[in-house]
Amino acid sequence: MINFNVPPYTGKEMDYIKQCVESQKICGDGQFTQKCNAWIEETMKVKKCLLTTSCTHATEMAALLAGIKEGDEVIMPSYTFVSTADAFVLRGAKVVFVDVRPDTMNIDEKLIEDAITERTRAVVPVHYAGVACEMDTIMEIAKKHNLIVIEDAAQGVMSTYKGRALGTIGDMGCYSFHETKNYSMGEGGALLLRDETYIEDAEIIREKGTDRSKFFRGQVDKYTWVNYGSSYLPSDMNAAYLYAQLQQATKINEARKKIWNTYYAGLKHLEQEGRITLPVIPEGCEHNAHMFYIKTASLEERTALIAFLKERGVMSVFHYIPLHSSPAGHKFGRFSGKDIYTTKESERLIRLPLYYGLTENDIDYITNNLGKFQVRG
Repeated sequence: MINFNVPPYTGKEMDYIKQCVESQKICGDGQFTQKCNAWIEETMKVKKCLLTTSCTHATEMAALLAGIKEGDEVIMPSYTFVSTADAFVLRGAKVVFVDVRPDTMNIDEKLIEDAITERTRAVVPVHYAGVACEMDTIMEIAKKHNLIVIEDAAQGVMSTYKGRALGTIGDMGCYSFHETKNYSMGEGGALLLRDETYIEDAEIIREKGTDRSKFFRGQVDKYTWVNYGSSYLPSDMNAAYLYAQLQQATKINEARKKIWNTYYAGLKHLEQEGRITLPVIPEGCEHNAHMFYIKTASLEERTALIAFLKERGVMSVFHYIPLHSSPAGHKFGRFSGKDIYTTKESERLIRLPLYYGLTENDIDYITNNLGKFQVRG
């Protein structure tokens, strides 16, 4: 059986976890949390990184920092994971969904301005598959309408847009280090802050509403409760696991891109024959090979293909059900304009196995079986 996903592992993880345990500092903000934060700040060239318990919590922190409140509206694509919307719904906001571009499955930047009302407070571009949204246009719109931009870069670690790391272009960015991501700590994430504006408040929110971070830096002689917050600090043991992978980030990235390119070359003839559609990487976007997907002709064909591959020992999956079509989507959101591509394109999309360690033999087996698939009529 070729699994859809295998969590990354480099070999140093257990050594670092052991070091963490022996240091007798295993809670949040230990040595490995600090090392991960520093690595991300230096590599991504961002003012501040705060490791969190998940990308979900990083996005919740961003919603708090943005001052999102009841009655506000937040614009995002419907084709995303529930956490993108949940963070703002928890603050009482209405989610306004915008259609996606069929080439990248990212929010259609040309439709954002039409979705803006006097209640709009933020735009949340989601970089699907680690491929950047059209950020220049989005940032121009945000500046024109005085909106906050929070990048959902859960899938975008090590991806760039015109040379800038995803998650560092908007006011805030959110990363995921879930076990399905390119770099993992089991469950985990990070909040990236582009400049100093939000740093002090972010530290307070992350530390249960206290100024404990200042206390540990010696800036105050005792810490106290100063604002609302929660416990968003991951265990330092989780950070130790992640740090081993960050040290090998370039190696992992190159290996994943080799797999992606092998898939693309091996399946190009099927696209030329009109049997599938392959991913598109726009000019100026450097992706991180987070996933390799293809599109079939229809939902029925996709369902048959997933079953066909499973019979041959290959686990493939479809992705999100668009949020606007869900019960909570109806309750907490609305779709701006027409759903021309979101549902239609999402029903065609199938994700193939891609993980650090997937072999060329595995890829050949998968691509060969894709070539053998025939639509049953």
